[in-house]
Amino acid sequence: MSNQRFPKKLPFLLLLPLSLLLTAVAAARPSLVEQIYVGSLYPLIQRILSLITGFVPFSVGEFMVILLLLYLIFGFSRGILQIIRRKPEGFRILGHWVIHLFISFCFIYFSFVILWGLNYHRLPFAEIAGLDTQPASVEELAALSESLIERANSLREEVAENDQGVMFLPKGKSDMFRRAHLGYDAAAAVYPELGGALSRPKGILFSHAMAYTGISGIYFPLTGEANVNTTTPDPLILATTTHEMAHQRGFAREDEANYIAYLTASFHPDTDFQYSGVLLALMNAMNQLYRYDQERYRELRSQYSSGIIRDLAAIQEYNKRYAGPVERAHTKINNAYLKSNRQEDGVYSYGRMVDLLIAEYRMKFQ
Repeated sequence: MSNQRFPKKLPFLLLLPLSLLLTAVAAARPSLVEQIYVGSLYPLIQRILSLITGFVPFSVGEFMVILLLLYLIFGFSRGILQIIRRKPEGFRILGHWVIHLFISFCFIYFSFVILWGLNYHRLPFAEIAGLDTQPASVEELAALSESLIERANSLREEVAENDQGVMFLPKGKSDMFRRAHLGYDAAAAVYPELGGALSRPKGILFSHAMAYTGISGIYFPLTGEANVNTTTPDPLILATTTHEMAHQRGFAREDEANYIAYLTASFHPDTDFQYSGVLLALMNAMNQLYRYDQERYRELRSQYSSGIIRDLAAIQEYNKRYAGPVERAHTKINNAYLKSNRQEDGVYSYGRMVDLLIAEYRMKFQ
């Protein structure tokens, strides 16, 4: 790239401060984000992206990430090799590459903010759904957990098992992806914000490699695709799918997406989705109960059916198989990313998903 071409690209640098300004305004005015961005602009963005990428059978976002990685490796290696060979143009090539990379980052970050990132600053789902998330007692948390155990035990009897006695999908992942929207279609009758005919979820081609990062699914804002790691154990992959679909519908906060995954799975007409959603909710609720009352946790844990115990053992074995330095590094990076988008709950909260579960429990049973 010639030096004369850089001035033409320098205005792209202004996209970074513009992105930061938009984010700051959005963080200060969630109601404005809900009214203008979520209410008008974002649904249009999603429809356009779904039309463009929906007909492609593979993940366009994954393909873009692969191309980006190849570009990074090639550009950096080219400059370093020229420097090692003591050629004068080596530093120039590397310098141009770094500048071009930063300009590309500014453009990509701006696209991220406009295409999806502002959703981090929309109104909380509790406010949208009319749920009261006031502080809960440990007894309420235990009552919620017991209710979820009863539901999970009942649903577990109705799902298919493999030879190891673990819940599985007899018709495979593709059939599951095809059916996933049914829960959202049903939930939209009560929560219109969850509606929308968007592109079908897609499996990641390099799912085994992704598993070492601890990622079970990912939403690509630049392509509007809900992508799922297909190595995820069957008992959880259905809830993982509905989780990524929540991101696709503009719910960016992780714990809220978890609750919506459970909620839409509960609305789903098929038992396997219902079970996976309740299992996800149960795992989150019981993890929080363990922190506050281990004796009550052990008492309720003894009520798990043998099928649930086998499913949880399979999930634990999967996590152990792929755990390692890559997964720990990704966890730190993801934690920093979430904090940069202001996803920090109060220190006295049980976590937004469990707060929402308790609020729903209060509304239904109290």
